[in-house]
Amino acid sequence: MNDGKYVLRINNLRLEAAIGGAVIVDSIDLNLRAGEVLGLIGESGAGKSTIGLASMGYARAGVHIAGGSIEVDGVEVRALDADGRRNVRGRRIAYVAQSASAAFNPAHTIMDQVCEAPLIHGLMTRTEAQAWARHLFKSLDLPEPETFGARYPHQASGGQLQRAMAAMAMSCRPAILVLDEPTTALDVTTQIEVLILLKSLIREYKTAALYITHDLAVVAQVADRIKVLRHGKEVEEGLVDAVLQAPTQDYTSKLVAVRGAAAHERAVQSTVKSDTILKIEHVDASYGTFKVVSDVSLDVRRGETVAVVGESGSGKSTLARIVTGLLPPTAGTITFKGQALPKALKDRSKVLKRTIQLVYQIPDVALNPRHTLRETIGRPVSFYFGLGSAEVTRRTQELLDLVELPQAFMTRRPSELSGGQKQRVCIARALAAKPDLIILDEPTSALDPLVAEEILKLLRRLQDELSLSYVLITHDLDVVHRIAHRTAVMLKGSLVAFGETDRIFQGPYHPYTEKLITAVPVMRSDWLDGVLAKRAAAHLGA
Repeated sequence: MNDGKYVLRINNLRLEAAIGGAVIVDSIDLNLRAGEVLGLIGESGAGKSTIGLASMGYARAGVHIAGGSIEVDGVEVRALDADGRRNVRGRRIAYVAQSASAAFNPAHTIMDQVCEAPLIHGLMTRTEAQAWARHLFKSLDLPEPETFGARYPHQASGGQLQRAMAAMAMSCRPAILVLDEPTTALDVTTQIEVLILLKSLIREYKTAALYITHDLAVVAQVADRIKVLRHGKEVEEGLVDAVLQAPTQDYTSKLVAVRGAAAHERAVQSTVKSDTILKIEHVDASYGTFKVVSDVSLDVRRGETVAVVGESGSGKSTLARIVTGLLPPTAGTITFKGQALPKALKDRSKVLKRTIQLVYQIPDVALNPRHTLRETIGRPVSFYFGLGSAEVTRRTQELLDLVELPQAFMTRRPSELSGGQKQRVCIARALAAKPDLIILDEPTSALDPLVAEEILKLLRRLQDELSLSYVLITHDLDVVHRIAHRTAVMLKGSLVAFGETDRIFQGPYHPYTEKLITAVPVMRSDWLDGVLAKRAAAHLGA
C-alpha cells in the first residue's frame, strides 16, 4: 500500500431515485491512495456498482447524486461541467465492466477501441497509442500482441476480451480503476489468469482500484481493505484478513460463513429415478468449418442434475445449444424420453419445445423490461396450454408461490425487483411450460453468495417436488459440488471426465480436472501469491 496522498476521496455520498426520492446509497465515505485496492462487497442492490460509477461523477438513468463530495486527484468532480467530467473519465479514472462482450462495439477492431480514449483526450498520437496498446496486450499475456488488436470482439474469447478491456481502461494510464465484477463471467482457470494480470498491472503502474464483487475469495486476492455494504449503507470496513477471519458484524459473518460452507459441504441430494430422460451419443458440432464439439456422449436421468463444466471455449454452452435445437449437430444422436430428438428447433413439435426449457445466466438480459411479471410468466402458460385470462392469472399466482415470490408482484416489472427476485422470475417462466428438463446456464454467477444460496435451495426443492432434471452449465465448482449428482468436464470440445460428482472431486483426477479444482480461490489473502510461488518454482525446476 502506498502512504502518499489520496487519489480518490468520497465523503458523505448520497444517491437517490429521481422519482420518489428513495435512498440508494446513504452517507458513504471512502479513501484510496495510489497503488491501493479497496474491495466493495455486498448483496445485489447493496450499492456497490452505484458507488463505483458515482466515483466517476456518473449516475445511472433514474438516479441522481443528491449529496456528498467526490474528489479525483484533489479535483471535486461534482463541481465540473460536462466537458470537465468527460476529461476526468478515462484519463484519470477508468471503468472495467463485468461483461466485456457487451461493452465492446462489435463493428470496430479491438485496437481502434483501445486507442480511442488517449486520442480523444489528446494524450498520444495514433502511432504512440497503438504502440502503447501493443505493450499492454503483451503485459496482459494476450496472444500475438503485435496483431491481436486487428481482431474484432467476436474473434476473441471471453477471457481475452476481459483482458482487452483492462488494456482499454489502462490506455490513458489513469490513477484509478473501477473494476466492476471483472472475473464473474469467467471460468476458474481464466479467472485466475485475469486476477494475476490485474494484480501485476496495479502493482506495476501504482494504480489505485475499487474492486466490486460478491466473491469474498476473489477480492481477498487483490484487495488491501474490504468495505461491506448492505441496502446502500456501510456495514463494516477493515483490512482483508481482519474482515474475513474476524468479522465484527452479523451480516459479514453470514457472507463469510456461506462462502466457507460452499467449499466444504455436500448438499443432500434429491432422489434420482432410474429412467433416462436425455441421452447424447457421439455428438459433433461445428460453427462453419470450425469443430466445437467432438464425440460427446452423456445421459441425464429423471430427477438428476448433471453439471457441465470447463473453461471458456470448452464447448459446454454449445452443448446446451445443441440440446435446445439452436445448433444442429453434424454427427451423433440425441434421444429425449426414449425418442429421437429432431436436430433443429424448427423441426420440433410444440410439446418437445415445452418439455425442454432454459434459464439464462443474466436475468436482466432475459426479461423484457416493459412487461409485468403476469405477462412474462403468463405468456408460456397461454402459449402452451391455451388457457383463458382468468386461468392464466391463477396459474401465474401458483408459479409465484412455487418460486417463493409474493402474488402482489404480478404487476411489477423487472426494474422493481432485486437480482435474486429476477432469477426466480426466470425460473417461474421456465416452470410455466411444465418441462421435464431445464437447462440452467450459470443461474447463480451474477448473484451474491446469500442470494445464490437461496436460489440453489429453491432449485433443489423444485427438483424434489416436481422430479425435474437439470443440465447445469457453470464454471462455479462450489455450485457443482453442492447441487450436481454427476459432473461432465469438457476441454476443447471433448469430454475428458464424466461420473459421480463425489468421485470427480475426490480423484484420481484427469490432469485438466485437477487444474480446474486447484484454480478455485480460497478465502485467504496469500492464496494467489502461493500460486505464483509454485509456478515460479516449477519454472525454475523445468
